[in-house]
Amino acid sequence: MEWTREKRYRPYEQHSALELLELQAQANNSAYQLRYHIRPTSGLLNDPNGFSYFNGEWNVFYQSFPFGATHGLKSWMRTVSKDLVYWENRGLAIAPDTKFESHGAYSGSAHVVGDQLFLMYTGNHRTSDWTRVPYQVGAWLTQNGEVKKLSHPLIEQPTFASEHFRDPQLFEVDGKFYAVIGMQSQNDKRGEMVLYQANQVTGPWRFVGPIKTGIKDFGYMVECPNLVMVDGVPTLIFCPQGLSKDEFAYQNIYPNLVLQGESFDLATATLRRPGKLQNLDAGFDVYASQTFNAPDGLAYLISWVGLPDLTYPTDRENWANCLSQVKVLHQKDGQLYQNPVPAMKSLRGRSQVIDGQVTMVDDQAGQQIEFEVTIEPNQKGTLWLAADQILKRGLQVKFDTQNGKLILDRSKTDEPTAVEYGHTREIDLPANQAVKLRIFLDHSLAEIFVNDGAQVMTGRYFTRQSDQTVAFDRPTQVHGSLWQLNKM
Repeated sequence: MEWTREKRYRPYEQHSALELLELQAQANNSAYQLRYHIRPTSGLLNDPNGFSYFNGEWNVFYQSFPFGATHGLKSWMRTVSKDLVYWENRGLAIAPDTKFESHGAYSGSAHVVGDQLFLMYTGNHRTSDWTRVPYQVGAWLTQNGEVKKLSHPLIEQPTFASEHFRDPQLFEVDGKFYAVIGMQSQNDKRGEMVLYQANQVTGPWRFVGPIKTGIKDFGYMVECPNLVMVDGVPTLIFCPQGLSKDEFAYQNIYPNLVLQGESFDLATATLRRPGKLQNLDAGFDVYASQTFNAPDGLAYLISWVGLPDLTYPTDRENWANCLSQVKVLHQKDGQLYQNPVPAMKSLRGRSQVIDGQVTMVDDQAGQQIEFEVTIEPNQKGTLWLAADQILKRGLQVKFDTQNGKLILDRSKTDEPTAVEYGHTREIDLPANQAVKLRIFLDHSLAEIFVNDGAQVMTGRYFTRQSDQTVAFDRPTQVHGSLWQLNKM
């Protein structure tokens, strides 16, 4: 389908129920469809929104255009969970049905206020000449699931910002409310993160200032900024667009970065004694991550697994993208660690132990597995995942524990994607040491946690579902376990 502007922004009521049912069946029956991750019922999924704990449930909303694999008129879909693993679809939560979001309910966040959940997000409005006007708007979600939108914007486009002014992250400190917003400056078209403050969540909101990080140039836009405390360490997680590779080396079209400091001064919007920029995920497809500090004091993170301006093989099936599994964040020796939540172990089914000099692990492992393996020092080779039995086709993890290298390579998959940005992603490891990998596959998504979450590599892959082999290309000294994961 050719997605003209008129088709992409048709009001939802102009799409038939039959059309939506057909698209949902097509998406659900896809060979590449994921089963234990949040995925679109149909059409396009992008940014996670409103990540929160409310009314005894974990909530994740996500950006949705349910009528095709394209960025059209966006709404919010809602999912809930008791354990951050099994997610229940609660359907449409925010429709683009007011003036302030006439051309899309864009990204935002959520925070519990009293006995309700307050949603703060960007409303995308277009004038008759197609000029974009962004509004930061609000809505209440009641305990019975009813959404009540405010009749007025919380924050209008300031004079110092271009039309790119979006993605508020809402949080509360000492009874005051704060919002970090991504933007592009009006005068020089440079990316920034700015801080706002309010005594009441419904406003009025006042501008505190641009967030001072010591970094002079974030490119031409910053999207999806987050400020979260990880074991007491203030942590900025954000997505700069157009960032110079002299500032930070990256291969994806846009990176998702981490910047930590010693403290954060809310009065002056200053990250004090900032460290070095870090890559949140060293794989291919993580973007627009959202994190928050939960009532248990921990910081949790979930990401969009997809990237702006790229296409994927499932686009032809009228669905695209997914969300990562939820990760819990910790801090150790100045390093951010990301790990699966404990409840991920509840998915484990049939298991086998792997120990010794191993080549073949399992030639019928399936493509919904968890593989926890330690590769001993002074070894080189390739671990094949979702591969054919002769190891000519599949996803490759190339390791060198002698020199300290790990490479994720999807050049041998059936349908390589985003090839203009390279087939491989590489990380450094401690030399002459064992490497511990915890690998999850879900039919077309690989998530690899390296050395207890010190680094993570996430990527979509597209191979024949009949290719179910997990094997090393040569005898390799390892120990670990492989689990087939329960169907969902």
